[in-house]
Amino acid sequence: MKSRSNDNNTPRTHLSQPAHSLPWETILQELHVHPDKGLSSAEAATRLQQDGPNELEDDEGVSLVTIVIRQVANAMMLVLIIAMAVSFGIQSWIEGGVIAAVIGLNIVVGVYQDFAAEKTMGSLRSLSSPTGTVTRDGKTKTVPAKELVVGDVVELKVGDTVPADVRLIETMNLETDEALLTGESLPIAKTPHDTYDIETGPGDRLNIAYSSTTITRGRGRGIITSTGMATEIGLIAAALHASNKSTHYKRRTPRTNPDDDTPKKREKVLNPLANFCLSTSAYVLNFLGLNTGTPLQRKLSALALVLFGIAVVFALVVMGANGMRNDREVIIYAVATGLAMIPACLVVVLTITMAAGTRSMVSRNVVVRRLESLEMLGAVQDVCSDKTGTLTQGKMVVKRAWVAGVGGLVVVGEGGDVLDPGNGDGVRLVSGQEASAESEKDKGGDTEKGDRDQPWESRREGLLNAHGSGTLLQQYLNVAAMANLAHVHYSDESHEWQARGEPTDIAIQVFAMRFQWGRERWTGGRSPVWTQKAEYPFDSTVKKMSVIFENTETSAQMVFTKGAVERVLEACTQAVWTAGADATPLDEEKRQEILQKMEDLAKEGLRVLALACRPIESRDETPAREEVEKDLTFCGLIGLYDPPRPETAGAIEECRRAGITVHMVTGDHPGTARAIAAQVGIIPRDMGSVAQDVADAMVMTASQFDRLSDEQIDELPTLPLVIARCAPTTKVRMIDALHRRGRYAAMTGDGVNDSPSLKRADVGIAMGQSGSDVAKDASELVLTDDNFASIINGIEEGRRIFDNIQKFVLHLLAENVGLALTLLIGLAFKDENGQSVFPIAPVEILWIIMVTSGLPDMGLGMEVAAPDIMDRPPQNKQGIFTWEVIIDTLVYGVWMAALSLSAFSLVLFAWGDGNLATGCNSDYTAACDTVYRARATTFVCMTWFALFLAWEMVDLRRSFFSLPATGSADHSSTKTFLTRLRGWLASLRRNRFLFTGILIGFVTTFPILYIPVINDVVFKHIGISWEWGVVFVEAALFFVGAEGWKWAKRVYFRRAAAKQRQGGDKRSGGLMEREEKRDFSRYTTMSREEGGLVQKEVSMV
Repeated sequence: MKSRSNDNNTPRTHLSQPAHSLPWETILQELHVHPDKGLSSAEAATRLQQDGPNELEDDEGVSLVTIVIRQVANAMMLVLIIAMAVSFGIQSWIEGGVIAAVIGLNIVVGVYQDFAAEKTMGSLRSLSSPTGTVTRDGKTKTVPAKELVVGDVVELKVGDTVPADVRLIETMNLETDEALLTGESLPIAKTPHDTYDIETGPGDRLNIAYSSTTITRGRGRGIITSTGMATEIGLIAAALHASNKSTHYKRRTPRTNPDDDTPKKREKVLNPLANFCLSTSAYVLNFLGLNTGTPLQRKLSALALVLFGIAVVFALVVMGANGMRNDREVIIYAVATGLAMIPACLVVVLTITMAAGTRSMVSRNVVVRRLESLEMLGAVQDVCSDKTGTLTQGKMVVKRAWVAGVGGLVVVGEGGDVLDPGNGDGVRLVSGQEASAESEKDKGGDTEKGDRDQPWESRREGLLNAHGSGTLLQQYLNVAAMANLAHVHYSDESHEWQARGEPTDIAIQVFAMRFQWGRERWTGGRSPVWTQKAEYPFDSTVKKMSVIFENTETSAQMVFTKGAVERVLEACTQAVWTAGADATPLDEEKRQEILQKMEDLAKEGLRVLALACRPIESRDETPAREEVEKDLTFCGLIGLYDPPRPETAGAIEECRRAGITVHMVTGDHPGTARAIAAQVGIIPRDMGSVAQDVADAMVMTASQFDRLSDEQIDELPTLPLVIARCAPTTKVRMIDALHRRGRYAAMTGDGVNDSPSLKRADVGIAMGQSGSDVAKDASELVLTDDNFASIINGIEEGRRIFDNIQKFVLHLLAENVGLALTLLIGLAFKDENGQSVFPIAPVEILWIIMVTSGLPDMGLGMEVAAPDIMDRPPQNKQGIFTWEVIIDTLVYGVWMAALSLSAFSLVLFAWGDGNLATGCNSDYTAACDTVYRARATTFVCMTWFALFLAWEMVDLRRSFFSLPATGSADHSSTKTFLTRLRGWLASLRRNRFLFTGILIGFVTTFPILYIPVINDVVFKHIGISWEWGVVFVEAALFFVGAEGWKWAKRVYFRRAAAKQRQGGDKRSGGLMEREEKRDFSRYTTMSREEGGLVQKEVSMV
């Protein structure tokens, strides 16, 4: 932990206002710095002592002992430890050894998972610049970055990592890459002269260069205004610290009398006591796992405590029923009853199921960093996603162009490799009216046939050679190809298209190459058509770049200019408005028409640039820039954007079907964010289809969202689906707002700016390829292919695991109920000494719970996903313990107990001599023969019930005898009996692990039953003969009861679904209408415009 001058470690404030809101001259005055001389060495040392090193604070170290204690200190593990101690206490060495192995396995797996997760702060520190070039004592020197202080004047150049937050003083074409901090995909041009409102977000502060960003172009000088934890990246680190150190309780604060500064005496006594009680209770709850971990972990911890309490009560009941005698046989019976209520293999089965799920997810491009996140995936209701590099490709591509005198051009079918000029279906010429509607057509609708039916090669030649307009298009493409510093080529080695240069230049060069008009065609080779004579690079002050080329055939020279529309238009004096006509002067009307064209393109989320050219007289010396960039002929506009990934729209649609809402939180411009969101289906394309208040809430900027209080956010009809110009704190507030509405939220991201919200979300999902180490370390899941669609794979896998956990937990608990009831009711079987004789022995109980059920439960954990798993809504807050599961547990448990007790009674009393003898709980004698045979019959019945119940759990409602072989096939009544039988047998073998586990359970019954010593000494039973008839009848009755219960459930749920459908049809007006509206009809509410009543059905998400 680094030292700070202030006690609470909050960053020290040196300025009267935030640096971006003050002129740099004012900042120099307030910090007492001379711009040319900088700080003195003595003053720098003093400030370093006051503010501390320019470093990010380390997180607390990870202790192996702490991790081990955390694994042991939970309720479920304590139950297992007590069970192990009891087993050893009654000298049941085998049972105790197995439980010890389970405990060891869980500790080893848990420790490995926790210790493998590296700390986020380490990777944050690795982003810091190691050195900085500063001016001190009037001299330029290089010093370690950690020694930089507020007030240092630093110099920045291309390739530098900015060492601290810097208020720029002077710049020359300075651009920075802030993608990892703000999410902006393009380099940001910086200017020192502008000031901004205090509330302006980080992405719009063009006079600040942020710590850990990189300089991509130009150079600059500036004054450091924040260091260490006071920088933007330091604030992110502080947010991570806060989330890691949050507590689960609040300390009491003493009440005070407004008229008396001294707290009341009673408060002096009660407040420390209350704090002690709160602290102690929080520690105990955390220690037992009841206040930490995921909802499933907390519920299982609570379940373990409840079962342990029930086990103690049942043990006392056994002791009380036998006169509280401390005979060994009574104690053994009590221990057996207690063990019957403990699902001893639940922890290991859960751990192995989770581990198997992580391996399965790796094959689907999802790496799981924390096992508990698998459970949360199944319950995710909202996904908050960054745009750049997550929903989009993180690359620029030309989508539209407008050529003066020709018309609009639309790139048809862009997608795939954005560097491949042959990708898609070429370029299409559209009229003005078509241009406004084309954005809808090229997203899936039909366009006019005619030119679209022709191959692109034919259309290309037609466009380039058209009378009049062909010349204008060629002139336009000359500017696009020549006023361009990018190089695009096909690599014969890697067999892929490669490029170097800035994203914007690359995209425009690829567009020119679609027409076979690339720069290399005209400037390469031995006899180039064009040769470059001069270059005027992009300057952030003039916001355009120009080049001069000479035609080698005619010796004529041309100026080609590209840049911001307003700046290029200022330098233009004429344009050709009609193909084949001469250029006409640009009057105000024509300029407004061009600006309107620009607005139309910008509304589609495009970055719009203007192209212009003019001939220039040949001269030996290079003319001044002011002489070149004037009297230009306007050629047209070009619109670029960062395209969505091809699979994004489908993934978002699948999210919608699965009941998951996708929110875009991005640092990009609002227009760009809105257009991309509409294109991929996050918001409706026609915002007029929803009410005005909902439309206003759907799309917001960060400044609008941050101005709202938490109460105002909670009153919104819907949380924003798009937030543009996002700051890190905005994303965190969005996650908090979702949590206040009771939603489980996932956050995707790849940048440093995403790390606090990744930590705060229920599930943090980072990008593996483009993501920073910070984002990866702050997340629970990492997508190895950076594909938003892989989130669907993760959610599907999470739901599959959730379903399977529900199945094997139900299976285990039903067994516990059955065994416990069998022993409790079995208290009525008393021998000649008045001592209860247990129908099933303790070792038999442990064998059934841990060995017989262990492998089938693991098999249930590996069941494939149900066909409709992604058509259901997310799991509700009840988790795995729904009312259906609770009732199923009781029904199956009671039925198993009833059948087992009937088997014991029939063998002992109906066809046996009914002699319970004495001492039959501990040793075998001839007098105990009937008891041991009845106990063996009960053991086999309970074993078979447990194995058959595992098969019944494959589907909680569908009949065991109609399970599909592949998960989707249906054994129709039109098929023959043999065909249906073969399909059913195939369904039993589909899950090989489950089938093998059940088969092993059947096979191992026989050696336990018939091998001497093992049967009568260890398991307290002997081999049976005619009793097998009882076993088969009981097994048949078990299937009758289980299938009858499932049939009753199917009838109930069919009727409930029919009532729900009837009500839904009345409310929604039909499913097809909702599908046509892409389900945005749920946002309908009162309309402001008409004031009339419209359907009120507001989603609170």
